[in-house]
Amino acid sequence: MVLGALAAAATGTQAVAQAVWGPSARPGSGDLYGLYPAPRQRPRPPSDAGVDSGMYGPVPGEPFPVPGLRSDTVPAAFHRRTVAYDSVEAPGTIIVDPRSHYLYLVNGDGTAIRYGVGVGRSGFGWAGVADIRNKQAWPDWYPPKEMLERQPDLAAKMSDLQSGVGMHGGPGNPLGARALYLWQGNKDTLYRIHGTVEPWTIGKSVSSGCIRMINQDVIDLYDRVSVGARVVVTGTPTQMPTVKAKPRRRAPETDDAWL
Repeated sequence: MVLGALAAAATGTQAVAQAVWGPSARPGSGDLYGLYPAPRQRPRPPSDAGVDSGMYGPVPGEPFPVPGLRSDTVPAAFHRRTVAYDSVEAPGTIIVDPRSHYLYLVNGDGTAIRYGVGVGRSGFGWAGVADIRNKQAWPDWYPPKEMLERQPDLAAKMSDLQSGVGMHGGPGNPLGARALYLWQGNKDTLYRIHGTVEPWTIGKSVSSGCIRMINQDVIDLYDRVSVGARVVVTGTPTQMPTVKAKPRRRAPETDDAWL
């Protein structure tokens, strides 16, 4: 995953609030999380330069900047919209179709809100039925020990948090602005629906199993769904990952091993 470079510059947080993600911000090689290096902060171009001033504009009222998204960062086919959608699932159910890279929130009137998503790459996909056991805004991230051992540069950026070694929630955290934690019965699947600092990966299969969304979209979804909501990920059901248990100083819901 990539660590987004949205930390406040020496000129203050105003410059950060004006940062905009665009395809040209994506370097070509080298990285911390296995995909791309951190994109460089760029001044926000004028509104006629392709920055969405509507549903993908800057999000006010957040503790950290959520910059506007250039309209050409994510193909229009993966922009949020209400679509005709017949389903036997109850209203409020989330249905993820990894093949098409869409997440649907069932409305119950023959429609659904459709969001574009990034999903697990080959060998890392997950399918099955779960429920949302926890919701967090600007969640902390706790990468597995194996990832830290493989990537010493990443380990150097971690802190000793209340649930272990991890990264504080914020604009550089790969979980983005929101996270929904998926459980099956009394077991944490370790899979999440979360935001991203790599919006150009929406519509692609690049993650380690989690379902990533544009930050503006995951904020919208977060506000619409409740803890306990049913989540259906289509495809052949797969076994949950096995992770060796380790002591925690608090509940492990924030331990996110798969991005």
